[in-house]
Amino acid sequence: MTVQTPSPIVQVLPETAPFSEAQRSWLNGFFAGLLSLDNAGVTALSPSENAAVMGAADDGAPWHDPAMELPERMKLAEGKPLPRKLFAAMAQQDCGQCGYVCETYSAAIAEGKEPRLNLCAPGGKDTLRMLKVLVEEGGSVPAAPAESVPAAPTGPIGRSRENPALATFLSRRKLNGEGSEKETWHVEFDLSECGLDYIVGDAFGIVAQNDPRLADAVIALLGARPDAMINGKTLRDILIGDVALGPAPDALFQLISYVTGAETRAKAKRLAAGEDPDGDLDRLDVLGTLHKFGSARLSPEAFVEALDPLQPRLYSISSSHNAIPGRISLTVDTVRYKIGTRPRWGVASTYLAERVQPGEKVPVYVQRAHGFGLPANPETPVIMCGPGTGIAPFRAFLHDRKATKASGRNWLFFGHQRRASDFFYEDELNAMKQERILTGLTLAWSRDGKDKIYVQDRMRERGAELFAWLEEGAHFYVCGDAKRMAKDVERAMVDVVAEHGKRSVDEAVTYVANLKKAGRYQADVY
Repeated sequence: MTVQTPSPIVQVLPETAPFSEAQRSWLNGFFAGLLSLDNAGVTALSPSENAAVMGAADDGAPWHDPAMELPERMKLAEGKPLPRKLFAAMAQQDCGQCGYVCETYSAAIAEGKEPRLNLCAPGGKDTLRMLKVLVEEGGSVPAAPAESVPAAPTGPIGRSRENPALATFLSRRKLNGEGSEKETWHVEFDLSECGLDYIVGDAFGIVAQNDPRLADAVIALLGARPDAMINGKTLRDILIGDVALGPAPDALFQLISYVTGAETRAKAKRLAAGEDPDGDLDRLDVLGTLHKFGSARLSPEAFVEALDPLQPRLYSISSSHNAIPGRISLTVDTVRYKIGTRPRWGVASTYLAERVQPGEKVPVYVQRAHGFGLPANPETPVIMCGPGTGIAPFRAFLHDRKATKASGRNWLFFGHQRRASDFFYEDELNAMKQERILTGLTLAWSRDGKDKIYVQDRMRERGAELFAWLEEGAHFYVCGDAKRMAKDVERAMVDVVAEHGKRSVDEAVTYVANLKKAGRYQADVY
């Protein structure tokens, strides 16, 4: 295979960084590959929007790395125009939960077309605070006030978070066996009534509800009546379906500072400014905040106004419309944990795991993928790396390739903790291997032996074969954790190319970067 001409390496590390020249060269090369952007699937911008997005001529967006901490990203964006600083403040996952990708959301804010600054769910409070600071500081394109911005077009029903369709919840099936430390569910919806379709690689938006037990606890601490009417709805209904009850927003701390005594007012103001005066910020969800400031007397109307809207959750689709039209499935890890003695629950994951019942209608939408999907040529081989619930889109890929009789080879790397209890879709995958839909199934179990084995370890072990597939034109995909796993997989890929392609580290990094630019290395990370 002819490798594209290497592009210039992005110089991410300053000359003063405490690395040798060789180390600096390797790290700059690695980051160049990591930060290369593939904008396939992103809606084209108008010339003025494009100018606002770029701001500076081809700056390479060196901050576009979901594993990079916010202060480091903002430092890289110093001196850039407002749109680029806003871009650096985003979570860099291009997850689509906001209805944009990070770069286009930033452009919309900068041009005053999007007044909502709280849509970046993965970025949370840190991103929201930074966006507020940047907008308040102003720039070449100030953000417009909300009342001057026309309502965004919602588009066809079920195609955006603003205009969901109603799908029927069908079933849930636990994927873990006895002894697993995880709780993972295969969840199915019927789309036949709402008429939605999708392609593999797309994500499915769920407009979930808060746990009623949490809403009731909040009402009790608030000292309000659950049936108190606010804008035509009961307080309880609003707390279950309309507002977020997770980490307390700054606006709630600010509200408390207005109505509490002098002794606690200063603490509330410091919390509103992002400080942690008592070292308990990690416990201050909405309920924890009401408990901490029990002397504050909040009216239900003001309290609800201070909360953030409840955001939809996106999940990778684990089924194929070509294989089973009118039905869609997800692979969902249930989030349960404790902070102190209080249990915490993931909103959508526990909603899907226990609260929604078969036959109930759920507001949903399909989020089109941004540069993540099967190759157009069905003969192209694909290599998929998806540990844990990262298997979801690759189960969809395999079912789609089978349904469409695609002749390209398929190789899946899957890993989890224990084979006996965490081998998701084992029977399906083994059957696909028997049918030769799956050419290769390479497994990694981190808790089954003395040594922890991960998918990136298996990649290195099978490096010669992996590199041969790439040389024959294979597309490589990874899905899962953005902070660690995806970066470890990319490091393994660089090592594989260097060793089996007889290249220097810099040349291997460039090789991987060129795979990305060609759309042959795609990631779906969260």
